[in-house]
Amino acid sequence: MKTAMQNRRQALRGIGKAIGGFCAFMAFRPAQAALTQALGLAAAAPGKTNASTGSESSKSFRKYDPTAHYYGMVIDVDKCIGCGLCASACKQENKVIPKPFYFRTWIERYVIKKSKPGSTEPRGETLVDSPNGGIDGFPQPPAAKNDILKSFFVPKLCNHCTDSPCIQSCPVGATFDSPDGVVLVDPKYCIGCGFCIQACPYGCRFFNPITRTAEKCTFCYHRITHGLRPACVEICPTGARMFGDMKDPVSAEPIRRFVEENKVQVLKPHLGTHPKLLYAGLDKEVR
Repeated sequence: MKTAMQNRRQALRGIGKAIGGFCAFMAFRPAQAALTQALGLAAAAPGKTNASTGSESSKSFRKYDPTAHYYGMVIDVDKCIGCGLCASACKQENKVIPKPFYFRTWIERYVIKKSKPGSTEPRGETLVDSPNGGIDGFPQPPAAKNDILKSFFVPKLCNHCTDSPCIQSCPVGATFDSPDGVVLVDPKYCIGCGFCIQACPYGCRFFNPITRTAEKCTFCYHRITHGLRPACVEICPTGARMFGDMKDPVSAEPIRRFVEENKVQVLKPHLGTHPKLLYAGLDKEVR
């Protein structure tokens, strides 16, 4: 038979384990909530949302005035480490088809080789890869270390052009420019003709084989219309992506200051699409 002292010790051990477990649980809860929010998995707001257009039927959404906002994004190439968290978070937040080759945002790796001996060119061949959109990271560079002049990562997504070829090519008006500067696709009107996909000079659209409609980045419209940042911006560990409302002085200040202090460019400026996606540290080889 157990003595009274043994029973007391056993009871104290049980209480200690319970308290320890409770403390661990309480410590885990905020960490779990922070991670969930960082991954863009938390609900943006009550009510049903549409992942393509961000349309919502709740009363809270009707208070949003798109004419009072104008969004833009800046990407600092020098800060991108190619971790792929942005592409992964985007897939989860927007329920993008899990199969390879379907991405609303992805990471490309550029490896610029040194010029060959005797060549008059300052740099050699440029190699570009993006295995699974960069979600799983990148393998060893496709060139020997001593042959590499420089290498870097470039995040890609819809440029949300001011003069969008995709909008001009859509025969039914399913692709449109929202007053807040975001190019959207209304799946209710999209007939899946693919004209917009062919017209996009940045390769940012794809055909969803399940919905039979065109799909692309929306800046996480269902999030930003409720004051949240896009999932890719939220998850970026280095701050390579900056997003803001250019009609809101507080939200726009970091972007304005960054643009003033850095040389920013857009992809394929000769096309005259006037993207709202700006890059800093962009190499001439990026296409």
